[in-house]
Amino acid sequence: MIDRANHYWQANHSPEVNSFWDNAAYHTGNMEAFFLLGDSSYLDYSLKWAKHNNWMGATETNPSLWKYKTYGEDQQHVLFGDWQICFQTYIDLYWVAMGNYVPAVGNKKRIPLHDNPSKRIMRAKEVMGFEAYSAANDYWWWADALYMVMPVMTKMYKLTGDKRYLDKLYENILYTDSIMLDTETGLYFRDGKYVYPKHKTESGKKDFWARGDGWVLAGLAKVLKDLPEEYEHRKFFVDKYVRLARAVAGLQQKKGYWTRSMMDPDQAPGPETSGTAFFTYGILWGVNNGYLSKKEFKPVIRKAWKYLSKTALQADGRVGYVQPIGEKAIPGQVVDAASQANFGVGAFLLAACEYVRYLEK
Repeated sequence: MIDRANHYWQANHSPEVNSFWDNAAYHTGNMEAFFLLGDSSYLDYSLKWAKHNNWMGATETNPSLWKYKTYGEDQQHVLFGDWQICFQTYIDLYWVAMGNYVPAVGNKKRIPLHDNPSKRIMRAKEVMGFEAYSAANDYWWWADALYMVMPVMTKMYKLTGDKRYLDKLYENILYTDSIMLDTETGLYFRDGKYVYPKHKTESGKKDFWARGDGWVLAGLAKVLKDLPEEYEHRKFFVDKYVRLARAVAGLQQKKGYWTRSMMDPDQAPGPETSGTAFFTYGILWGVNNGYLSKKEFKPVIRKAWKYLSKTALQADGRVGYVQPIGEKAIPGQVVDAASQANFGVGAFLLAACEYVRYLEK
C-alpha cells in the first residue's frame, strides 16, 4: 500500500516544486517511507526537490527583512514556519549522505555522495540558529506550525548538540499554548481567531479543526522521538502528547475517520483523510514506543486503519478524501474520493509506515 500510494504520487507529480509547507509535508512522509523500505526512487525524488530549492526555504538573505508575524508566501517570510518544515527533510538527507541510516528492508549500502553534504544543512543552521538565539517567542501562532517547526528544533539539537534549540522549542510552545490551547480538553484551536466562545460552529459548539490538531499530535510524536530523556521539560511534552492523544481518540467517528470539525460532525459531515492520517500516525507512534496503552488504543487504530486502507486509498494509488488547503471546517465543502493533495499523501505515508511497525511488534 505504501508503494502503491507513493509511486502513484511520484509518477504524476514533478519533484521540482517549491519548498513551501504543502510540498515539504509530503516529503516528511516520503522520507519515512524511504527509511522503512530503502527504495532509492523515494530518496532520489526528495533529493531532486531539495536540489531544486538549493536546500533553502524562503530565500531572503538579509536577516533584517525576515518576517513571521503574518501569513506569507513571499521570500521575506524566512522565519514563518511554513517555510521551515523543509529543513526536516534537508537534515534527514544530510544524515543519509553521512551514512547514518539503516532501512528496515531493501538496499542497506551507504548511499554515495554526489555533493558536499554540509551544503544540505547550511541554510537550516543559519535560519534556525537565528530563531533559537532571538529574544522573540511568538513565532508559532497557528497550530500547523507545531508540525512544521517543532521537529526541526529537535533535529537541530541532534545535529548540533546545542541545547538552546530545545529551550527555544519550549519557550515557543508556551506562547502557543497561551493563545490557542483549550485547557478544558487539551485540544488546540487552529489559531486565535477560532478560540471559543469568540468563535463557534454553526450549532454553537467548540470548533476544533481536525487537520490542525493532527499537525499538533504528529508534531509532538516527532519531538518525543528526538527529545533527550534527560531534558528538564520532557515531562511537559509527554503529558501534553498523552492528553491530546486521549482527547483525539474520544472524538473518532464509528467508521474510523475524524470529521473536519472534531466536536461537531454536522459542521462539515463525512470523512477527511489528512487529519485522520496524522492522528493515526501520532497514536500508532505512541503505542509503538510505550507512551500509550495498546489495550486502550487498539480499537482506535483498527478503525482508523480500516478507513485509511479501505476508503481513503484508491485502487490506482490515489489518496482521496483530503480537504484542500485551508484552516477550518467549511460547511458545504465537497471532499470525496477524487480529493487529493501532496500533504495528504505525506500523512498517509507516515501512518502506513508506523502501522508496519505496529504489526511487527
